[in-house]
Amino acid sequence: MTETGPNGATDSVAAAVVELRGVTREYGSKQARVCALAGVDVAFSPGTWTAVMGPSGSGKSTLLHCAAGLEQVSGGQVFLLGEEITDASDNKLTELRRRSIGFVFQTFNLINSLSAEQNVALPLKLAGRTVAKKQVRAALAAVGLADRLRHRPAELSGGQQQRVAIARAMVTRPAVLFADEPTGALDSKSARNVMTLLRDLVSSDNQTIVMVTHDPAAAASADSVLYLSDGRIIDQDFRPTVHGVADRLARLER
Repeated sequence: MTETGPNGATDSVAAAVVELRGVTREYGSKQARVCALAGVDVAFSPGTWTAVMGPSGSGKSTLLHCAAGLEQVSGGQVFLLGEEITDASDNKLTELRRRSIGFVFQTFNLINSLSAEQNVALPLKLAGRTVAKKQVRAALAAVGLADRLRHRPAELSGGQQQRVAIARAMVTRPAVLFADEPTGALDSKSARNVMTLLRDLVSSDNQTIVMVTHDPAAAASADSVLYLSDGRIIDQDFRPTVHGVADRLARLER
Protein backbone atom coordinates (compact mmCIF):
# COMPACT_ATOMS: atom_id res chain seq x y z
CA MET A 1 0.00 0.00 0.00
CA THR A 2 1.48 3.32 -1.05
CA GLU A 3 0.87 5.97 1.58
CA THR A 4 1.35 9.67 1.00
CA GLY A 5 2.63 11.76 3.85
CA PRO A 6 5.87 13.29 5.12
CA ASN A 7 6.61 10.17 7.17
CA GLY A 8 6.11 7.76 4.26
CA ALA A 9 5.18 4.25 5.32
CA THR A 10 4.70 5.22 8.96
CA ASP A 11 1.52 7.13 8.17
CA SER A 12 -1.74 5.49 9.21
CA VAL A 13 -3.85 4.28 6.30
CA ALA A 14 -6.82 4.20 8.67
CA ALA A 15 -6.63 7.99 8.84
CA ALA A 16 -6.54 8.42 5.05
CA VAL A 17 -8.80 11.04 3.55
CA VAL A 18 -8.91 9.14 0.24
CA GLU A 19 -7.81 5.57 -0.34
CA LEU A 20 -7.70 3.31 -3.40
CA ARG A 21 -7.32 -0.44 -2.92
CA GLY A 22 -6.45 -2.59 -5.92
CA VAL A 23 -8.19 -0.18 -8.28
CA THR A 24 -8.37 -1.05 -11.95
CA ARG A 25 -10.01 0.99 -14.70
CA GLU A 26 -10.54 -0.40 -18.18
CA TYR A 27 -12.06 1.15 -21.29
CA GLY A 28 -13.49 -0.60 -24.33
CA SER A 29 -13.99 -4.34 -24.68
CA LYS A 30 -12.24 -7.46 -25.96
CA GLN A 31 -9.47 -6.65 -28.46
CA ALA A 32 -10.05 -2.90 -28.08
CA ARG A 33 -9.73 -2.98 -24.28
CA VAL A 34 -7.38 -0.43 -22.74
CA CYS A 35 -6.22 -0.70 -19.12
CA ALA A 36 -5.80 2.82 -17.72
CA LEU A 37 -5.23 1.70 -14.10
CA ALA A 38 -3.85 -1.72 -13.18
CA GLY A 39 -4.24 -2.53 -9.50
CA VAL A 40 -3.46 0.82 -7.87
CA ASP A 41 -3.03 0.96 -4.08
CA VAL A 42 -2.63 4.43 -2.60
CA ALA A 43 -3.78 6.38 0.45
CA PHE A 44 -3.73 10.17 0.80
CA SER A 45 -3.26 11.33 4.41
CA PRO A 46 -4.73 14.50 5.97
CA GLY A 47 -2.69 17.66 5.53
CA THR A 48 -0.55 16.34 2.67
CA TRP A 49 0.02 17.55 -0.87
CA THR A 50 0.70 14.85 -3.46
CA ALA A 51 1.67 15.50 -7.06
CA VAL A 52 0.86 12.77 -9.60
CA MET A 53 3.15 12.55 -12.63
CA GLY A 54 3.86 10.23 -15.53
CA PRO A 55 4.04 10.07 -19.32
CA SER A 56 0.98 10.80 -21.45
CA GLY A 57 -1.45 7.90 -21.11
CA SER A 58 0.04 6.66 -17.84
CA GLY A 59 -3.28 6.97 -15.98
CA LYS A 60 -2.79 10.23 -14.06
CA SER A 61 -6.15 11.85 -14.77
CA THR A 62 -7.93 8.49 -14.53
CA LEU A 63 -6.52 8.02 -11.02
CA LEU A 64 -7.77 11.51 -10.09
CA HIS A 65 -11.23 10.88 -11.53
CA CYS A 66 -11.60 7.48 -9.86
CA ALA A 67 -10.44 8.85 -6.49
CA ALA A 68 -13.00 11.66 -6.76
CA GLY A 69 -15.85 9.38 -7.79
CA LEU A 70 -16.10 11.01 -11.21
CA GLU A 71 -15.45 7.66 -12.91
CA GLN A 72 -16.57 4.21 -11.82
CA VAL A 73 -13.74 1.75 -11.27
CA SER A 74 -13.62 -1.60 -13.08
CA GLY A 75 -12.29 -3.36 -10.00
CA GLY A 76 -11.03 -2.65 -6.48
CA GLN A 77 -12.34 -0.24 -3.84
CA VAL A 78 -12.40 3.52 -3.28
CA PHE A 79 -12.83 5.11 0.15
CA LEU A 80 -13.55 8.72 1.10
CA LEU A 81 -13.12 9.65 4.77
CA GLY A 82 -13.22 5.95 5.63
CA GLU A 83 -16.50 5.35 3.78
CA GLU A 84 -16.50 3.09 0.74
CA ILE A 85 -17.85 4.90 -2.31
CA THR A 86 -17.00 2.27 -4.94
CA ASP A 87 -20.60 1.40 -5.78
CA ALA A 88 -22.30 4.52 -4.43
CA SER A 89 -25.28 5.85 -6.38
CA ASP A 90 -24.95 8.94 -8.54
CA ASN A 91 -27.03 10.93 -6.06
CA LYS A 92 -24.83 9.91 -3.14
CA LEU A 93 -21.65 10.63 -5.07
CA THR A 94 -22.96 14.07 -6.01
CA GLU A 95 -23.76 14.78 -2.36
CA LEU A 96 -20.33 13.56 -1.20
CA ARG A 97 -18.53 15.64 -3.82
CA ARG A 98 -20.43 18.77 -2.88
CA ARG A 99 -19.72 18.22 0.81
CA SER A 100 -16.22 16.75 0.91
CA ILE A 101 -14.41 17.38 -2.39
CA GLY A 102 -13.10 20.49 -4.12
CA PHE A 103 -11.98 20.62 -7.76
CA VAL A 104 -9.56 22.93 -9.57
CA PHE A 105 -8.96 22.45 -13.29
CA GLN A 106 -6.61 23.88 -15.89
CA THR A 107 -9.47 25.65 -17.68
CA PHE A 108 -10.77 27.39 -14.51
CA ASN A 109 -14.42 26.54 -15.42
CA LEU A 110 -15.75 29.86 -14.19
CA ILE A 111 -19.13 31.13 -15.39
CA ASN A 112 -18.44 34.20 -17.51
CA SER A 113 -21.72 35.95 -16.71
CA LEU A 114 -21.09 35.80 -12.94
CA SER A 115 -18.83 37.97 -10.82
CA ALA A 116 -15.96 36.48 -8.81
CA GLU A 117 -18.16 36.64 -5.71
CA GLN A 118 -21.04 34.88 -7.45
CA ASN A 119 -18.75 32.18 -8.89
CA VAL A 120 -17.37 31.42 -5.42
CA ALA A 121 -20.88 31.29 -3.93
CA LEU A 122 -22.10 28.80 -6.53
CA PRO A 123 -21.05 25.54 -4.76
CA LEU A 124 -22.89 26.64 -1.62
CA LYS A 125 -26.04 27.33 -3.62
CA LEU A 126 -25.82 23.99 -5.44
CA ALA A 127 -25.43 22.20 -2.10
CA GLY A 128 -28.54 23.96 -0.78
CA ARG A 129 -26.54 25.70 1.91
CA THR A 130 -26.95 29.23 3.18
CA VAL A 131 -24.73 31.60 1.26
CA ALA A 132 -23.11 33.94 3.75
CA LYS A 133 -21.45 36.90 2.04
CA LYS A 134 -18.91 36.99 4.85
CA GLN A 135 -17.85 33.41 4.09
CA VAL A 136 -17.59 34.02 0.34
CA ARG A 137 -15.66 37.26 0.76
CA ALA A 138 -13.32 35.61 3.27
CA ALA A 139 -12.54 32.92 0.67
CA LEU A 140 -11.69 35.56 -1.93
CA ALA A 141 -9.64 37.53 0.59
CA ALA A 142 -7.70 34.35 1.39
CA VAL A 143 -6.58 34.12 -2.24
CA GLY A 144 -5.73 37.83 -2.42
CA LEU A 145 -8.79 38.97 -4.36
CA ALA A 146 -10.74 40.98 -1.77
CA ASP A 147 -10.73 43.92 -4.21
CA ARG A 148 -12.03 41.89 -7.15
CA LEU A 149 -15.40 40.75 -5.77
CA ARG A 150 -17.50 42.22 -8.57
CA HIS A 151 -15.13 41.55 -11.45
CA ARG A 152 -16.22 39.01 -14.04
CA PRO A 153 -13.75 36.43 -15.42
CA ALA A 154 -13.06 38.47 -18.57
CA GLU A 155 -11.88 41.32 -16.34
CA LEU A 156 -9.36 39.12 -14.50
CA SER A 157 -5.96 37.75 -15.52
CA GLY A 158 -5.44 34.01 -15.90
CA GLY A 159 -3.75 33.80 -12.51
CA GLN A 160 -6.59 35.72 -10.87
CA GLN A 161 -9.17 33.46 -12.51
CA GLN A 162 -7.38 30.40 -11.16
CA ARG A 163 -7.35 31.95 -7.69
CA VAL A 164 -11.12 32.50 -7.97
CA ALA A 165 -11.43 28.83 -8.93
CA ILE A 166 -9.42 27.84 -5.84
CA ALA A 167 -11.58 30.06 -3.60
CA ARG A 168 -14.67 28.43 -5.12
CA ALA A 169 -13.24 24.97 -4.48
CA MET A 170 -12.37 25.82 -0.86
CA VAL A 171 -15.47 27.77 0.19
CA THR A 172 -17.26 24.58 1.29
CA ARG A 173 -14.15 23.53 3.30
CA PRO A 174 -13.75 20.16 1.55
CA ALA A 175 -11.75 17.30 3.03
CA VAL A 176 -9.69 16.97 -0.16
CA LEU A 177 -8.87 19.22 -3.08
CA PHE A 178 -8.27 17.56 -6.47
CA ALA A 179 -6.35 19.69 -8.96
CA ASP A 180 -5.88 18.68 -12.61
CA GLU A 181 -3.03 20.66 -14.23
CA PRO A 182 -3.92 23.80 -12.21
CA THR A 183 -0.98 25.79 -13.63
CA GLY A 184 -1.16 24.50 -17.20
CA ALA A 185 -2.74 27.68 -18.58
CA LEU A 186 -0.71 30.13 -16.49
CA ASP A 187 2.52 32.06 -17.01
CA SER A 188 5.42 31.21 -14.71
CA LYS A 189 4.79 34.04 -12.23
CA SER A 190 1.09 33.23 -11.88
CA ALA A 191 1.94 29.53 -11.55
CA ARG A 192 4.34 30.28 -8.68
CA ASN A 193 1.67 32.36 -6.96
CA VAL A 194 -0.87 29.53 -7.23
CA MET A 195 1.66 27.01 -5.87
CA THR A 196 2.36 29.33 -2.92
CA LEU A 197 -1.36 29.55 -2.26
CA LEU A 198 -1.76 25.76 -2.32
CA ARG A 199 1.21 25.38 0.04
CA ASP A 200 -0.45 27.81 2.48
CA LEU A 201 -3.65 25.74 2.37
CA VAL A 202 -1.74 22.60 3.31
CA SER A 203 0.50 24.18 5.94
CA SER A 204 -2.04 26.48 7.59
CA ASP A 205 -5.38 24.74 7.03
CA ASN A 206 -4.30 21.07 7.03
CA GLN A 207 -5.79 20.73 3.56
CA THR A 208 -5.26 17.50 1.60
CA ILE A 209 -4.36 18.10 -2.06
CA VAL A 210 -3.96 15.60 -4.90
CA MET A 211 -2.60 17.33 -8.01
CA VAL A 212 -1.96 15.98 -11.49
CA THR A 213 0.74 17.97 -13.25
CA HIS A 214 3.35 17.72 -16.00
CA ASP A 215 5.37 20.62 -14.57
CA PRO A 216 8.41 19.62 -12.47
CA ALA A 217 8.43 23.00 -10.72
CA ALA A 218 4.81 22.56 -9.65
CA ALA A 219 5.44 18.97 -8.57
CA ALA A 220 8.47 20.01 -6.51
CA SER A 221 6.19 22.30 -4.48
CA ALA A 222 4.31 19.25 -3.18
CA ASP A 223 5.20 17.06 -0.18
CA SER A 224 5.65 14.03 -2.41
CA VAL A 225 5.46 12.98 -6.04
CA LEU A 226 3.73 9.80 -7.17
CA TYR A 227 4.99 8.42 -10.50
CA LEU A 228 2.73 6.38 -12.77
CA SER A 229 3.57 4.31 -15.83
CA ASP A 230 1.19 2.07 -17.76
CA GLY A 231 -1.48 2.44 -15.10
CA ARG A 232 0.75 1.42 -12.20
CA ILE A 233 2.47 3.32 -9.40
CA ILE A 234 6.16 2.67 -9.93
CA ASP A 235 7.80 5.12 -7.53
CA GLN A 236 7.21 7.86 -4.95
CA ASP A 237 9.56 10.68 -3.99
CA PHE A 238 9.13 12.28 -0.55
CA ARG A 239 11.83 14.93 -1.10
CA PRO A 240 11.08 16.24 -4.59
CA THR A 241 13.30 18.80 -6.30
CA VAL A 242 12.76 20.39 -9.69
CA HIS A 243 15.83 18.72 -11.21
CA GLY A 244 15.09 15.36 -9.58
CA VAL A 245 11.50 15.35 -10.80
CA ALA A 246 12.47 16.45 -14.32
CA ASP A 247 15.12 13.71 -14.53
CA ARG A 248 12.75 11.00 -13.26
CA LEU A 249 10.04 12.08 -15.69
CA ALA A 250 12.48 12.15 -18.61
CA ARG A 251 13.56 8.59 -17.86
CA LEU A 252 9.91 7.47 -17.73
CA GLU A 253 9.19 9.02 -21.13
CA ARG A 254 12.06 7.27 -22.95
